[in-house]
Amino acid sequence: MKQTKIVCSISDFRCDVDFLRKMFFAGMNVVRINTAHASEEGIRKIVKNTRAVSPHIAILIDTKGPEVRSTIADAPIEYKTGETVKIVGHPDEKTAHDVINVSYKDLAQDVKVGDHILFDDGELDMEVRCIENGEVIVEVQNDGKLGSRKSVNIPGEHIDLPTLTEKDIRNIHLAVELDIDFIAHSFVRSAADVLEVQKILDECQSDIKIISKIENQEGLDNIDDIINVSYGVMIARGDLGIEVPIEQIPGIQRSIIRKCIDAKKPVIVATQMLHTMINNPRPTRAEVTDIANAIYERTDALMLSGETASGKYPLEAVQTMARIAERAEKDIHKLGFFNVPTNNLKDQREFLAKNAIEATEYLGVKGIITDSVTGQTARTLASFRGPNPVLAICYREKLQRWLNLSYGLLPLYQERNKPSQHIFRAALRMLRQKGYIGVDDKIAYLSASMGGECGTNFLEINKVEYALEPNLKGDFFPQE
Repeated sequence: MKQTKIVCSISDFRCDVDFLRKMFFAGMNVVRINTAHASEEGIRKIVKNTRAVSPHIAILIDTKGPEVRSTIADAPIEYKTGETVKIVGHPDEKTAHDVINVSYKDLAQDVKVGDHILFDDGELDMEVRCIENGEVIVEVQNDGKLGSRKSVNIPGEHIDLPTLTEKDIRNIHLAVELDIDFIAHSFVRSAADVLEVQKILDECQSDIKIISKIENQEGLDNIDDIINVSYGVMIARGDLGIEVPIEQIPGIQRSIIRKCIDAKKPVIVATQMLHTMINNPRPTRAEVTDIANAIYERTDALMLSGETASGKYPLEAVQTMARIAERAEKDIHKLGFFNVPTNNLKDQREFLAKNAIEATEYLGVKGIITDSVTGQTARTLASFRGPNPVLAICYREKLQRWLNLSYGLLPLYQERNKPSQHIFRAALRMLRQKGYIGVDDKIAYLSASMGGECGTNFLEINKVEYALEPNLKGDFFPQE
């Protein structure tokens, strides 16, 4: 079974319960809703059907964030290299061949001569020649077509847009109402952008977690502060590959993953992971290698976009990604652990978690169990990227869904209505039934004594048979 988590973009046009159930059993851990393409009715439909499949599937909803798009065009418009075109900030007017209207009114104030304006994820490139009376005069740099509501990027320029649109604010309140688990805020430029979303959630007394999407140079410049105020990070390589030189993306991806691991926060790698499977039943060798490399770099999760939202082979795409992940994890562990540096341990929790992971190598421990109210110990264990899954007993149902983004965790919701030794033995029996461990294997247990007031403060290792039958060799779990 794979330890890397899979996030799947789901469209309201294809979200029936049977489809979502198949995706879940294929390896989908998190459902992503793209609000750029879903109405309120559609969002409600996706959430309702996802919850009908399982209360354990996490749901993530995007904001649009400070983005610029072209306006509606009656039909795709064809452009030829060398043509001269006007770009104007008239969000309520249609786009035609000679005048491209965009959603940002003050575009002419934020660009300069020589800038490149890229449409549709860089498919169409236009260079600014002059700016006259609020109109940006550009020259087309390549043959291409422009459809309706396509993305607009201006690499190297700060576009003075608000962090949240009115639609974003409505969707955040909808997410609170529907008890959605994550908000992925788009085009995060600074910690202040994240805190603006957090302010709305605090006002609503919501515990929704914020995932910051890194997709521009400003976000990269402020990455440490952004990670500090976020629950996790998504490396959105689509817009990022337009905003910065594309050859820098692999190094940026590796650096952000490293920073998130150090911060014990989940990180998602997104965009074009299996892009050819939108139309083809098999991926390219380059895509397979891209997925494996993201896992070798120790990402928590991978995301599928068009592959599952609108592609011809959504189920096959999830199955393919799951197989690649499982194989890559086995391959890397054959060569030793992921070798996450452990010389900067900050507290007692990290020290115990590190030793639990190392026990799998030095003592042959086959599984780790921990219990949690906050998820901190479970995420700390995940950050060390051990070879065996970690069973995280969650005393909050929503915590189980939050931990669905963290590498190698098997989150299990359990009401705290029994003594801890009974809860842990039940978890141990579940691991045996699923084939993760045998009676002769060793198991590690991290938890808190003294009622949990001191946080995680002990690590115990024992054979499974002794833990299940405590009278054989003494009780494995502490008595209440």
